[in-house]
Amino acid sequence: MAAAEPAHLLAVLLEVCASPAWAAAVAASRPWSDRAALLAANATATARLSPAELAEALAGHARIGTPKAGDAASEREQAGLRGVEPSVLDELAAANAAYEAKFGHLFLICATGRTAADLLAALRERLPHDAATEAWTVREELRRINELRLDLLLTAES
Repeated sequence: MAAAEPAHLLAVLLEVCASPAWAAAVAASRPWSDRAALLAANATATARLSPAELAEALAGHARIGTPKAGDAASEREQAGLRGVEPSVLDELAAANAAYEAKFGHLFLICATGRTAADLLAALRERLPHDAATEAWTVREELRRINELRLDLLLTAES
């Protein structure tokens, strides 16, 4: 990835995060001396996203409880929902709707390794947040998701 042509690198980074601003910022931070440098670039780029750029990043994510069919990342990250009772999915749908009505965007969480019950509990825990607290939390969750996805790319290269 570190040696990829610029256009190819941008395409790969846009698969990690749907924000063109994020992808451009991470790409511009090359060369990365090591994994830590790449992850630091992710953290910096995520923190600097404008509200519109953050909305672009969120648009690339599936709603919790409804992984995007055919999207390997979405299906892998929401694997904890496989085989869950329909009533739990209904509860997730209702909690997602309440969250989206309050904050104006989908609920973003690093779902990797979490069960449906964990995700529902986190959604309910975050619903009372004020807008500023939730905006910070969303950026932190996006950073974590991007980090996991970057780690997968680095592992695939080795």
